[in-house]
Amino acid sequence: MKSGSDNEEPADSEWQQWLEKNAPRLLLFARYHARCEADAQDLVQEAVVEAWGRHRTPAPPPLPLVFSTIRRRAIDLARSNHSRTIRETRAARETSPLWFDSGLEDRERDCLLQDAMSKMVDIYRDVVTLKVWGELTFAEISQALDIPVNTAASRYRYGLAELRRLTRDNLP
Repeated sequence: MKSGSDNEEPADSEWQQWLEKNAPRLLLFARYHARCEADAQDLVQEAVVEAWGRHRTPAPPPLPLVFSTIRRRAIDLARSNHSRTIRETRAARETSPLWFDSGLEDRERDCLLQDAMSKMVDIYRDVVTLKVWGELTFAEISQALDIPVNTAASRYRYGLAELRRLTRDNLP
């Protein structure tokens, strides 16, 4: 009798490679929409399964489809969990870093960038996140967000300008 690992098909390794490459990008994108690690992980898992079901092949779904599914599911989640999001945001603001920690400057910079990203207009934040951390092309971003390619490029440019403005005098 064959064990379960003997039955591994090429599609399994294709999925494993796809997940290893794309899971961090998808999770980062989901974090900006969910504001909670557990919800972000759930969004990624549900979006991959849903996008794969809509793709209707054994191969992994197209990355823009997964990003757009995460975005849509995140909107639904935000609508249903509004009060929980407010409580978690308050709790996150109440925690403070240690004063004599060697990584304090890095964490401070990370917090300032995260704060600036959270203050950005959603349409800019989505494009900047997909371009920088998702490593998508403008064509893929236009697919994921259902906007024209030129609109994706201009939103990226405007988003970077807004990010510079928000962090100009605050970064260490």
